[in-house]
Amino acid sequence: MPEVLKAPLVVEFPFTRSLGPVQSAFLTGLRERVVLGVRTADGRTLVPPVEYDPVTAEDIRDLVEVAPTGTVTTWAWNHAPRRGQPLTTPFAWVLVRLDGADTALLHALDAPGPDAVHTGMRVRIRWAAERTGAITDIACFEPYDGDRAQPAGHTGEFEDPVTGIVAAARLDYTYSPGRAQTAYINALSGRRTVGERCPSCRKVYVPPRGACPTCGVATSEQVEVGPRGTVTTFCIVNIKAKNLDIEVPYVYAHIALDGADLALHGRIGGIPYDEVRMGLRVEPVWTEGSRYPDHYRPTGEPDADYDTYKELL
Repeated sequence: MPEVLKAPLVVEFPFTRSLGPVQSAFLTGLRERVVLGVRTADGRTLVPPVEYDPVTAEDIRDLVEVAPTGTVTTWAWNHAPRRGQPLTTPFAWVLVRLDGADTALLHALDAPGPDAVHTGMRVRIRWAAERTGAITDIACFEPYDGDRAQPAGHTGEFEDPVTGIVAAARLDYTYSPGRAQTAYINALSGRRTVGERCPSCRKVYVPPRGACPTCGVATSEQVEVGPRGTVTTFCIVNIKAKNLDIEVPYVYAHIALDGADLALHGRIGGIPYDEVRMGLRVEPVWTEGSRYPDHYRPTGEPDADYDTYKELL
């Protein structure tokens, strides 16, 4: 049995969102070293603030300043900080109920070790040196044994308020395609395409998943398919993707390789986009050193009859 492949994978994109009046005031306040919450109809002060009462769902807009000092309500030690976290050395994740608030705010606490952290300990905000109107304007919390800070009673009105943010979303993980797709990928390195046949329904699936999606039984019999195939359906792409060096418009299609009972995805080239059609016979085009076909081009054969691929749409 060949070694199953695995590789690190990163999914990352910027997430842009606009802010309502409450979140705008909260983040603008952080930029100005002011912490704002909202007061509900029954007198509770929520920090971080929300625009609707979580109990009654009523619209709430009554902004109130709270103190930059508070009390740890619970915590967990982070012994190995990861990329993008508030501190690069081990720290505690803490929920802090700021003085004047009735709910707790999640952030990092800079402490020398877990023995220095306990529920009920007093802390205060350590502000970032440069602030832009984001939760990271709070660099972290730090232990504090002084008097309770008194808020100035800020109304939440600011010049040049923050109206939108861009947050980077990132997911790092190790991906393994499994036994079946490892064999599929290894075959592609030799410019061959292999699927697996279901022992029950006898259908050949490409790419293989290790089990038949219809019968639910394991598959292991390898079957080489293609290299030629038939366009079953397609779409015309008119929006240029970032970092993709392909001029628009272009065609992306479902292609049923000869001998396969499942269509796979591929780009169609070597033909004007408006001449691509269902039933078009195509073959793969490989580039030097590529593990996958760069695109598929017409073979010059007559179009396939609809009945030969109608079950693969």
